[in-house]
Amino acid sequence: MGFDENIEMVRLAFYQVLISSGPFLGAALAIGLIIGIIQAATSIQEMTLSFVPKIVLVILAMGMMANFFLVSLTDYFQFIFETISGIK
Repeated sequence: MGFDENIEMVRLAFYQVLISSGPFLGAALAIGLIIGIIQAATSIQEMTLSFVPKIVLVILAMGMMANFFLVSLTDYFQFIFETISGIK
């Protein structure tokens, strides 16, 4: 396996991380931004007010996206194992 193939594997790994974690991070970012705007408008500076909804939303997003997440990771690892088994 040459340098170009190694770089391609690293690129695929980073892409898989982005695809797998993107929906969860996006949901946390969106709810954090909305709660932050509400807190700034109402002058309520309670830390748990932003933490609890983020946790709940991320857990709900994980539950809803679990099938996509597992299928995506399974396909990626199957590709990696096939590539490894093809190395001479």
